[in-house]
Amino acid sequence: MKKLLLLTSGGDCPGLNGVIRAVVKAAEHDGNWQVYGSRRAYCGVLEKPNDIIHLTSEVVAGIHVRGGTILETVNKGNPTAFPAEIAGEQVFIDRSDELISIIKQLVFDAVINIGGDGSHRVSQHLFEHGLNIVGVPKTIDNDLYGTDYTIGFQTAVDTATEAIDRLIPTAQSHNRVIVTEVMGRDAGWICLHSAIAAGAEVALIPEIPYDIEAVKAKLKSRFDKGHGFANIVISEGAKPLAGSVVSKQSNEFGYENPILGGIAEHLASQIRVGLDLDVRVTVLGHIQRGGTPNAFDRVLAAEFGVQAFELVKQGRFGFIPVSKDGEIKPISLKEATSEYRVIPLEHSLISSARAMGMCLGEELS
Repeated sequence: MKKLLLLTSGGDCPGLNGVIRAVVKAAEHDGNWQVYGSRRAYCGVLEKPNDIIHLTSEVVAGIHVRGGTILETVNKGNPTAFPAEIAGEQVFIDRSDELISIIKQLVFDAVINIGGDGSHRVSQHLFEHGLNIVGVPKTIDNDLYGTDYTIGFQTAVDTATEAIDRLIPTAQSHNRVIVTEVMGRDAGWICLHSAIAAGAEVALIPEIPYDIEAVKAKLKSRFDKGHGFANIVISEGAKPLAGSVVSKQSNEFGYENPILGGIAEHLASQIRVGLDLDVRVTVLGHIQRGGTPNAFDRVLAAEFGVQAFELVKQGRFGFIPVSKDGEIKPISLKEATSEYRVIPLEHSLISSARAMGMCLGEELS
């Protein structure tokens, strides 16, 4: 029997358990592989003793309907820059070679890493250093290059859309403007999808720095026409013209990414200047990461899991299955991490939003 190691790394999202289940079931159907899971990403390998569990059909039974990951995950366990304390000083050390050595000592023939853009940059690095690794694309942000969809994105859009749907009647009842802040980092996929789905009047995405005067003009026109409320959806990575993203540095050792959040409050304060409107803010935050994966993400998780196992069987390491033009096909990890996937300005989502009269905050001429 060959041995396969499976792990989830980076932020959690709906659908991770579906991938785990699909890999295990495909391996058992094949009959030549045993699947194990490293808990908390690569930490389960690096810890002493190892925290690695045997994944069988009994262990993964029914988990595809559950959010999160039964293997748990971390976003500050990068083996190429692993946080450590040496002589009382906090430092980062490269444990890549140690990690690969342990995996080989444990007689694992291959690794499947379920992760997003940052996680698969690590996957590519480990592959270049001799690890037999295959990726699976997941992230609610949908910002991994080379795939139309990542696991977790569609469920996050559903969650955001439902929240905005619930905010519309309260905005209408109180004659308010409600600004909803959604996740997405530097890509506006969640924002634009949920804004169109919920029928918001304004959608502000990182790809188009917004002109506050354009937003005010849209709101004034709407209220002047007798529509006594409005809903705005803004991505956490949006920024005003000649402005910057609202963020703060993390004080967690090992987590170096800036923490985004607060742009909705900033926008609300801008709107209140010169407009006598009651503006309220709702920040969805990690609510978008939780909950039961929808049918789309369950099916995508199953397809990605099966295809990742097929790549392992074929010995096609350094690859990742992606969803492109309605098909699941492999591309290299190098290609998948070659660019950051934002919404192209010529994308049909943007033209559709404009055609329906949605304000994208574009600069007034």
